[in-house]
Amino acid sequence: MTGQLRAQSWTLLTSRIGWKIAAFHILALVVLIAGIFVIAENRRGLVQAKMDSLSAQATLIANVLIETAVETAPEPQLEAEAARTVLQRLSRVYVPEETRALIYNQEAQLVADSRLIAGTVEVEPLPRAGEAGLGQEARSFVQTVWTSFQNLNRSREERAALSRTALDDVRMAIEEGRIVRGVRRAPSGEQVVSVTLPIQPIQAVVGAVTFESYDLDLLVAAERRAILPYIVAATLVMLVSALALTIQVAWPIRRLADNAREVRLAGGRRIPLIRLPERRDEIGDLGRAFADMTTALYDRLDAIERFAADVSHEIKNPLTSIRSAAEVLPKARDELRRDRLIEVIQHDVKRLDRLITDISNASRLDAELARDDLALVDLDRLARDLARTYQSERSNQRGVTVEVTGESRPVLVRAHEGPISRVLFNLVDNAITFSPEGGQVRLTLVPSAHARIQGGRSLARLIVDDDGPGIPPANLDTVFDRFYTQRPEGAAFGNHSGLGLSICKQIVEAHGGRIRAENRPDRDGEVAGARFIVELPRAER
Repeated sequence: MTGQLRAQSWTLLTSRIGWKIAAFHILALVVLIAGIFVIAENRRGLVQAKMDSLSAQATLIANVLIETAVETAPEPQLEAEAARTVLQRLSRVYVPEETRALIYNQEAQLVADSRLIAGTVEVEPLPRAGEAGLGQEARSFVQTVWTSFQNLNRSREERAALSRTALDDVRMAIEEGRIVRGVRRAPSGEQVVSVTLPIQPIQAVVGAVTFESYDLDLLVAAERRAILPYIVAATLVMLVSALALTIQVAWPIRRLADNAREVRLAGGRRIPLIRLPERRDEIGDLGRAFADMTTALYDRLDAIERFAADVSHEIKNPLTSIRSAAEVLPKARDELRRDRLIEVIQHDVKRLDRLITDISNASRLDAELARDDLALVDLDRLARDLARTYQSERSNQRGVTVEVTGESRPVLVRAHEGPISRVLFNLVDNAITFSPEGGQVRLTLVPSAHARIQGGRSLARLIVDDDGPGIPPANLDTVFDRFYTQRPEGAAFGNHSGLGLSICKQIVEAHGGRIRAENRPDRDGEVAGARFIVELPRAER
């Protein structure tokens, strides 16, 4: 049991479809996680609120600077010392620890920095010797890839702001006299929310105030940590789903493949087939369809073997008769006996030729039905044409008449006209053979029978009656078997191969219909003759 479980586990691990299912699940998970990170990092509402707060703080400082640190004569200009004093007083209240205020003069030169005024020193550890180059390149590559992925969800203005420096924002604010806002990336790689306002007493711009916030990455990281449990849960669900799908899909398909391989290696020997009766999905349909197909092939092989055996038996009979007559013929002394032996040989040769012809027609029937296209066939027209042919030729030899009862009206079916004509010919020929001299064969057409086939389609019914002795009740089913040669008394031996009714059944069933035989009773309840009933699906106009 352990070995079997180990083999099944190994099969699951090496299943290609299982790996494909897992790969698609992982890909979906990666896209989900990346999307969550992008959404968390690009919350425009959060960034907008941060920018509005920085704008308010920068406006306050700019207004104070205009009132206390700007000289208007002879030309408007920003006093650097006064600006530093103002920033020093305001930074304690209006410049939080996570933000930074910067004041620039008209030449975009730094005048005051809130962190320098507060005495804050930024410390950044240096990499070890020899590690800076490779580590920096790797981080730069990762950062480039990640930025490209994030840019898919950014607008053109956001991408432009991300590529600018703080000095670029200052110059744009001084030169254009407008507020410059955006999220840019610092040299260290962190994201910085920046707002730059021009210091403009009346018309002339004397400098700029920049407010920066460095806590955006911290806020994004906090959101990522909040989302992390959901990502872990989604990962577990994906893995369980992938495993379940592998067990539900890959393992049954592998079983079916192994079963198909066993069928191929069995050499025609029947082996147990997997049907998956407990499955009610496409895999179950596949298993049942495979089992039905294989069973049909087994049945076809058995039928071919039986057909070959029957053919061998039927051919041996005339050959044995021919060989016996040929062996006796040289020893025959009188002319009458020699003529009789020659007549026997000629009769058996004709019988053998007829048998081979019927066998050939029967073997080619499936290919003929598969090759030709279906067409609308009028059974009434075929029956009346056949009746006229027999009236002028064969039936007159024994005085048997063939007629179609009822008035002429189209009875359409979708079928192969040649094979259906052969059905009518074989049934009428069989009825004439069993009819007495001067008898009658009647063809009756019922356009819409009360019986229904699968799918609810109505049936067209063709009935062939004769005045013969009927069919033994025990042979009503076997009469359609190959080489059934029950003959009426007085009928010439060897005129029929026993394949006619079998061919009729094969053709009718290939068209989705059915054929059966019964005895026709007279008024007294006695057998008045045989009756063959053919039912074919009517054509939908």
